[in-house]
Amino acid sequence: MITVLPARLEDAPELAALINGVIAQGGTTAHEVPFTAERFAKYFLGGQDFISCFKAVDEGGTALGFQTMGHDSHVPADWGDIGTFAKVGGVQKGVGSALFAATSRFARENNIPVINATIRADNTGGLAYYSKMGFVDYAVARGVPLKDGTPVDRISKKFVVTASA
Repeated sequence: MITVLPARLEDAPELAALINGVIAQGGTTAHEVPFTAERFAKYFLGGQDFISCFKAVDEGGTALGFQTMGHDSHVPADWGDIGTFAKVGGVQKGVGSALFAATSRFARENNIPVINATIRADNTGGLAYYSKMGFVDYAVARGVPLKDGTPVDRISKKFVVTASA
């Protein structure tokens, strides 16, 4: 069973370890520098760009994934910008759907009209996930360099929040 809860500051060490596993695996996130718990808390759980962060946990309370929404200067000021991260090597089916249900409900309740997701073009799983959640492509940033200089396109998708979302 998956439970979705708002992430709190005390979750920062566990969630930093989760995203660091994703970063270490490579190929699915634009984040390339591992997070300390402190940097994670500042980046994903607070600050002027923070909107929301939800975590999915198993029956024992272990984090299976998290989804964050914040403000991003690349999209209109009233939009939310989303990121989704699932634990490497043990992801349960339904984690992403459960997280997005909480995030989209939060967006609807807080009058956020559109949610943006920008995904690396080589992240086929991420592209498929956001499409499955109802996001549609609307922009491509060509050849955005990784830390090592490798150019990778970024696909921007949007989800229009409605009263029935």
